Amino acid sequence: MRYLRLRPLASAIILTGCSNVTFAQLGQNLSVDVRSLALGNAVTADPPGISAIHFNPAALTRIEGLQTDVQGLIANFDIQREFSAPAGYNVFGYSDDPLVCNDGPEVASNLCTDFKGSVRGDVEYASIYVPILKKMVDLGEGVPLAAPTAGIAYKPPGSKITYATAVYAPLVAGFGAENGNPGNFMGQQVALERITYLSPSFAFKVNDELSLGASVGMSYQAISLKTDLRFPNELIGVLRLVDEVVCAPFKDNQDFITDLLLLGICNAQEGMNPFNRFGQLKVTVEQALSPSYNLGLLWEPREDFSFGMVYQSSSKMRLKGKYFIDNERAPRELIRGLNSSATGSVFARVLGFPSSIPATESGLVAMDFEYPAHFQAGITYKIIPDLQINFDVGWTDYSAWDKFRFEFDRQVSALQIAKLLSSDISNTSLALPLNFTSPWSWGIGVEYSATDRLKLRAGYEPRSSATPDDKRNTLIPINNAQLFGLGIGYRFDADTDVDLSVGFLRSRDNIPAGSSSLANQTGVSNILLNPYAGLDVKTNTKVTILGINYRTRW
Repeated sequence: MRYLRLRPLASAIILTGCSNVTFAQLGQNLSVDVRSLALGNAVTADPPGISAIHFNPAALTRIEGLQTDVQGLIANFDIQREFSAPAGYNVFGYSDDPLVCNDGPEVASNLCTDFKGSVRGDVEYASIYVPILKKMVDLGEGVPLAAPTAGIAYKPPGSKITYATAVYAPLVAGFGAENGNPGNFMGQQVALERITYLSPSFAFKVNDELSLGASVGMSYQAISLKTDLRFPNELIGVLRLVDEVVCAPFKDNQDFITDLLLLGICNAQEGMNPFNRFGQLKVTVEQALSPSYNLGLLWEPREDFSFGMVYQSSSKMRLKGKYFIDNERAPRELIRGLNSSATGSVFARVLGFPSSIPATESGLVAMDFEYPAHFQAGITYKIIPDLQINFDVGWTDYSAWDKFRFEFDRQVSALQIAKLLSSDISNTSLALPLNFTSPWSWGIGVEYSATDRLKLRAGYEPRSSATPDDKRNTLIPINNAQLFGLGIGYRFDADTDVDLSVGFLRSRDNIPAGSSSLANQTGVSNILLNPYAGLDVKTNTKVTILGINYRTRW
């Protein structure tokens, strides 16, 4: 019982942290540049125009005079989530979970007699967070996310220095679903955005073979989440047993003696159930200015070979925002029942329980978050004059997400209770261990010059997951992924180019019952966030991206 008040708040925070992690892995480099998308992002030695600000600022020295780039990318997220009950499924002897069980109230058994089989909880539409409105907006079924970008670069005649800046989106993703969707217990609406609105950059041509470059990115970061909550936990199963078995004989025959002996628990007008909805929460945190920098090197010793590398710095932020919680009746009634009895009231005071749980709660929350550093290096080699191959390897420091620490603007009674259980909790803070890893990955791209005007491109990038097996979840269902890209480039005249690209990313995952502490772990220890405890979970994520780029020189 001591955990009840902590759960909604802590679950909100965990979900917020997880949305950062999974979206960052899912969306890295997908919404920056059209040509790079077609080449599997293997462009460190052959960066595309002004987008070199992001991929390798040293390559800006290839630009002559004044150049502008305007791009538009749209992305469609097809996220399928599937839940099913394995053999022997139960939570403290109960298996009548309406999520997977067809039994109605007319069936008296606590064990399900008719399981549904596989239950789908697919994402239904895209969502974005609008900073000006301070709210999430649903785009509607079938409407994709859009990420327009623009940039300008200038190299004075005879100069060795190129100057540039661009507006682009290193990360834009979001989704939503209607009320009642089975997937809503790990995010009904989710939006994550990192938008670089100013990126002053320069590149210096040291000699005919070597160029160096740097850029400073000034970005806006936002995370917004709305989710239903439930806690199919063994402790809640015990409370249901007490309500249905122990308290049942006294519901209509309550007296002073039973009230004292049973601590007032039986006075609750609604009992606890591990499969019921506990409430709904909304969390939004943001930061208007999140600076970072990129350092690049480009070496071109021959016309048919080049080598490039880039270091993209981490960005440490102090995200601030608000949380709102709507509490369902059952947990509020449990605390009211305890405090209605003399012995229950003493019991609650000894354990530090609150005197009541309000129907709604709200407050301020802040989180220290580090957007991870990234390193990438690659080569470009022309096999024949009209055919070149790009190959890159990269590393992202996701191990920086070992823990997420959240702080509140006041003492939170839930944390005052929970600090007895963990050294990671104080009266005003909560630290969540995640233990992410920093994998290496690679990508390959091929570009063929069919004519002097037309270029054909293809790319492939397998993405290794940084998420440990025991932390996989459905918030953004991705473990390992594959990115495929195709594109064409057409030169209308000496000063005008257009690129068209399509990218397709896919990821499938199978999370067996009890294998993840952020999805379906069983037992008493799954206190905070396991809305699908004991269930088998399968996910299938598909992201389709279309893009066009118009580049002109003046």
